[in-house]
Amino acid sequence: MLNKIFIMGRLTRDPELRRTQTGTPVASFSLAVDRDFKDKATGERATDFIDVVAWRQTAEFVSRYFSKGRMAVVEGRLQIRDWTDKEGGKRRSAEVIADQIYFGDSKREGDGYHQNGNYGYPSAPASPSAPSDPFGGYGAPPADGDQFAELSTDDGTLPF
Repeated sequence: MLNKIFIMGRLTRDPELRRTQTGTPVASFSLAVDRDFKDKATGERATDFIDVVAWRQTAEFVSRYFSKGRMAVVEGRLQIRDWTDKEGGKRRSAEVIADQIYFGDSKREGDGYHQNGNYGYPSAPASPSAPSDPFGGYGAPPADGDQFAELSTDDGTLPF
């Protein structure tokens, strides 16, 4: 059997991080996911609001680096839960259990979640003895100021 889902949308609220009685982190949030088609009458896309639950390190990651309005890509599985409401009625809910959560948009000004291209992972402290390279480790541009260089190794054959 296969139960795999990928969704991409914006968080409708900040993730809520809780812990189980045994201390396991669990985060819940909701994604607003636009449908691929537009309504013929209004010309607008309908939006689905999908509940997502993340566990352990994924829960801590999403609660630390995501907030309301951020675009997220969630990979996981669909789970259907049966429950009883306060009046004793039988209810059913669908939610996505997240295996992986990825950033779906670029860095916004003031956010520190992917400084230096690390995308949410702590960056290593800079070595005090390392020389400063304003070109990010790619060396300086050519002396004539041209950002591009001609390739001279063309043998005229195609690899396919």
